[in-house]
Amino acid sequence: MTAPTIGLRRFVTERAPQPEQCELCAVAVPEDHRHLVDTEKRALVCACTACALLMEQPGAAAGRFRAVPARYLTDPGHRLDDTTWEALQIPVGVAFLFRNAALDRLVALYPSPAGATESELEPATWEAVLGGSRLAGLLEPDVEALLLRRTDGRCEAYLVPIDICYELVGRMRLLWHGFDGGAEARAALDAFFADVARRARPVAEVVRP
Repeated sequence: MTAPTIGLRRFVTERAPQPEQCELCAVAVPEDHRHLVDTEKRALVCACTACALLMEQPGAAAGRFRAVPARYLTDPGHRLDDTTWEALQIPVGVAFLFRNAALDRLVALYPSPAGATESELEPATWEAVLGGSRLAGLLEPDVEALLLRRTDGRCEAYLVPIDICYELVGRMRLLWHGFDGGAEARAALDAFFADVARRARPVAEVVRP
């Protein structure tokens, strides 16, 4: 049912810590620096504030690099019951989706001990489940994701920057032990979603331009 991800390739390998630099101009960047999506290589790249702001301008770098936004939204009214979740055939309780502009379709991924794994369900299945979601309608292609968590009979849904989804994938890969991930991985997952919930604003507050 699963295949190697065709998504972005960052936060998924264990490497010794290295000083962070902007990958466009090589200036040193702080730990909480911004990221860009390299749409040609399907990768995240580190960016200083100046380069990130530059890439937010229409036509910059011929559209190759897209700045990852910083918005977090939640839809308390979003509902996915157990039957619908089971139809998605995701073996864990967490998944994230983003719209790949090059493929012009949703790509659905979930964290696993091997890294980000893609769901091979037909795009029409995801569209049928999420097409009416207010969050899905607001997604910026390539740079934002719809993050879902099914736990205790309820589903949390958030619109988040794409980079934090790959940060979560990397964290789960490093901490995962045994069949269900283990206590440390579960605690990290709870802390991650608590932080997302703290940052998120209700989608009802958002007015589309």
